[in-house]
Amino acid sequence: MKFLWVILLATGLWAGEFESAVADYEQGNYIKALDAFYVLAKEGHPKAQFNVGLIYANGKGVKKDMYQAMAWYKKAAEQNNAEAQYNLAKLISQRPDKEDPRAMKRVKYWYEKAAAGGQKEAVNNLALLYLTGRGVEKNKIKAFELFKKAAKMGDSAAQINVALMYAWGKGIPSNKIKAYKNLKAALLQGRTEASPYLDRLCKENSWACQNN
Repeated sequence: MKFLWVILLATGLWAGEFESAVADYEQGNYIKALDAFYVLAKEGHPKAQFNVGLIYANGKGVKKDMYQAMAWYKKAAEQNNAEAQYNLAKLISQRPDKEDPRAMKRVKYWYEKAAAGGQKEAVNNLALLYLTGRGVEKNKIKAFELFKKAAKMGDSAAQINVALMYAWGKGIPSNKIKAYKNLKAALLQGRTEASPYLDRLCKENSWACQNN
């Protein structure tokens, strides 16, 4: 029971310091925020570790340092922070050695972890790996299923991707109405790149765009 009280007390202290650091960050006091996040991060606070990584990745108040960003994302990712898992996978995929099979296996691993944690963008990016065969065996059907899942979760990029497969994907059951609905959903989220596809779809299949 004493151990439980210690955990609860530490969590309470962390919460106050963390919220204060967030407030400093939002007010543009990036160095002060980083200092506070760094102290918490060293003590093992996963959200603080993620934020330290984010600050280094974006160069807020400090020089951009992708190696520092990756190091801190990894610490948070290992504590099951889905956002850190997603960001870590993205950074690894952008490195010069990104075509190294070992690097791509790490990308897949962290996207899978983030996807399991409910990160919709990770589900979409995992689908892209299967669609292109990067780091995994190429599998269009698996990619399609993952795009559908991410689209249902509300990821606008996935909505466009699944729409393209529904409308023009070879080996995928054609469904122009679902293609239309997903393109409209993406457009409503501000994805302007959906517009030319929508125009093409409605030009080729006007019936699919009526009363839907």
